Amino acid sequence: MKKLALLPLLFIIALVAVLVWFFVNTQPVSSQVSYTNFSVPMGSSASQIGSSLYKAGLVKNPTAFKVYVQLSGVSDGIQAGDYRLSPSFNLFQIVSQLSKNPLEVRVTIPEGLTNSEIAAKFAKSLDQNQAFIDKFLGDSRGDEGYLFPDTYLVANNATPGAIIAKMKANFDIRTAGMDLTRDQVILASIIEKETKSIEERPIVAGILVNRLNAGMALQVDAAPITYKEPGLPPGPIANPGLVSLEAAASPVKTDYWYYLHDSTGAIHYAKTLEEQNANIKKYLD
Repeated sequence: MKKLALLPLLFIIALVAVLVWFFVNTQPVSSQVSYTNFSVPMGSSASQIGSSLYKAGLVKNPTAFKVYVQLSGVSDGIQAGDYRLSPSFNLFQIVSQLSKNPLEVRVTIPEGLTNSEIAAKFAKSLDQNQAFIDKFLGDSRGDEGYLFPDTYLVANNATPGAIIAKMKANFDIRTAGMDLTRDQVILASIIEKETKSIEERPIVAGILVNRLNAGMALQVDAAPITYKEPGLPPGPIANPGLVSLEAAASPVKTDYWYYLHDSTGAIHYAKTLEEQNANIKKYLD
């Protein structure tokens, strides 16, 4: 009976210990008022954010951070991006800042996206609506192929025009010295959509150049118009990355005229139409 009587007391002692631990670990790391940029990567969990805050000297205990954001229900509301934080903030102030829109947002644009897909990706990351997408597409008309795929740090109130200018400037910087023609950018956009590995891109570029020089139709699935008319499409069909741009600028001289990918993604080349038909029968039928 005495043991049973002790249970409530032990519970109260344990509860007080937890509350004291939590109170201690919610206090500021420092009394010095200074600020630092803290970045939350895309897809970070509460545990990962807490560990990063602890390593940056912004919270006393990563577990206390994790417990609080989960109990308060704000863990899913922390957006990826950059925040201005101080070690003089207590835990509640840290979480309050992280619950707001970040000062800047990191947006990764993969190779091969169209302007429309890029607009939608930025709109989602910046919590923007269809009007933003429409403005982006209007401002980027004629720039397909020149919006360089990369990871961008943009202000959460960035305008479509500012984002487009940043992407085009990045294209100029990354391709400096290549002296790319518009036809090469168009070719690079096809290579980006048609290939599956870095190694095959210069060879596929050489095959497509062979066809162009011979006046043949390119007949690439990524651009249906190339089945109807010889030559390149009137403009880039997507925004290629650096490897595809380099392949278009320096295609490999090859005796191959045809290629196809099998169900595993492996590429097979052919020098004649007969060889191509045999590859089709072998790998695709």
